[in-house]
Amino acid sequence: MNIKDEKYIVVAGMGKSGLSIARFLKACGHNVVVTDIDPLKKEIGRELEKEGIKTEIGFHKHETFENAEKIVTSPGIPLDIDCFQRARKNGVSVTGELDLFFEYIKIPVIAVTGTNGKTTVTTMITGMLKASGVKVFTGGNIGTPLVDYFLKKEKADVIVAEVSSFQLDTADFFKPDVALLLNITQDHLDRYHGFNEYQASKWSIFKNQTSKDTAIINSDLDMNETRINQIKSETLFFNLKTDKTLSQVPGDSVVDVKSSTRIKKGAVIEKDRIVIKESDQVIDISGIRLKGMHNKENIAAASLAVLALGGNVKGIESFLAKFTGLAHRIEYAGTINNIEYYNDSKATNSDAVIRALESFGNSISLILIMGGKEKNSDFTCLKQVVKKRVKKIIALGEAKEKIHDALGGICDFSYADSMEQVVDFASKSAVMGDTVLLSPACASFDMYKSYSHRGDDFVKYVKKVEKRLG
Repeated sequence: MNIKDEKYIVVAGMGKSGLSIARFLKACGHNVVVTDIDPLKKEIGRELEKEGIKTEIGFHKHETFENAEKIVTSPGIPLDIDCFQRARKNGVSVTGELDLFFEYIKIPVIAVTGTNGKTTVTTMITGMLKASGVKVFTGGNIGTPLVDYFLKKEKADVIVAEVSSFQLDTADFFKPDVALLLNITQDHLDRYHGFNEYQASKWSIFKNQTSKDTAIINSDLDMNETRINQIKSETLFFNLKTDKTLSQVPGDSVVDVKSSTRIKKGAVIEKDRIVIKESDQVIDISGIRLKGMHNKENIAAASLAVLALGGNVKGIESFLAKFTGLAHRIEYAGTINNIEYYNDSKATNSDAVIRALESFGNSISLILIMGGKEKNSDFTCLKQVVKKRVKKIIALGEAKEKIHDALGGICDFSYADSMEQVVDFASKSAVMGDTVLLSPACASFDMYKSYSHRGDDFVKYVKKVEKRLG
């Protein structure tokens, strides 16, 4: 193909989603050019070439972007790179998987976003719907590209999508039938120009919804009447407390739960049950195996979504009776000398670490392992919970000095150079009654390919020491 003479679509990035998007567009009859700056992608590029997909690997040609019909970018690529800016000036749109997917999908979509808990809630919704007899395809940020639904020609009744802020940033038309906003705390500030911009990205999940759709929001979120009133869909709240007034955002008026008609519907979380207010349905959570109040919030959010699209209480309770949580989310990793070790490698920001620490009670008995790739994070928000629950921090990776600057004066503190050394230090420091928790508050990419790679490495060394010490 001579790309100067024919219409074509550029797919930027050869990660998992980029490859699926390229193959999907090719199957739809488009000419496709896939680009990736990483020269190590040449082998997979040769596979694409055999499929009739042109590739440009190890470099970016401005003219390729500037002459494209449109550009579909992978979420990990910043939107302000020079190639994109020049293409936009030439009238070329830059979009992402969500809009591409939405153009073709014909069945209801549930979309889940938030700083923390997205994968857990997406997994819960999927399991609850399946237990209710609903056929589900699950994709998005959870690991399976959404366009794989079309490539595999699966039949489903509902799509459940985990959606990141990066994906939402390129979504102009995406409209989920049910959209969930779980929480918003500081994260990805290396990508956004401040916390307000990151918040706006998360709230944008509701922007295209209509009165026929459903918005599900955490009642503990800082919010203002302007944001709430902009939502056109039916609005349900979880973690609802009828005697609570939501906190005020500077410059905006307070939203009072008791007086606002927009905040009366939703789910009330009690000790052993969740009550759906408008229908008086009750979900029994007395036997759940998950730690922490945040998991009760997750269950409430997931239940509202499931009941909105064909699920039932019996299916919800059936799933919860068997669900033990996700890998790398406060996952039991082993016991060494009667000391339990937990893998929470998916906790890549400070708020996730707070939630993890609060799951282990109030005594100062935790040895906390932190560190990884710096994301312009503020670790000082951990001071209070660390003071109450942590006796020692072991830090490694790129961010270890910054973690020490924020938390080093609160408890005992050590540096480590490897995960093997981390587990060795922890096993020598822990005494009866302690718990060792890997909850890094950082991304993994300074030392590992992913948070799961990091978590697996931690578990490997825990098992190794556990076996050695018997």
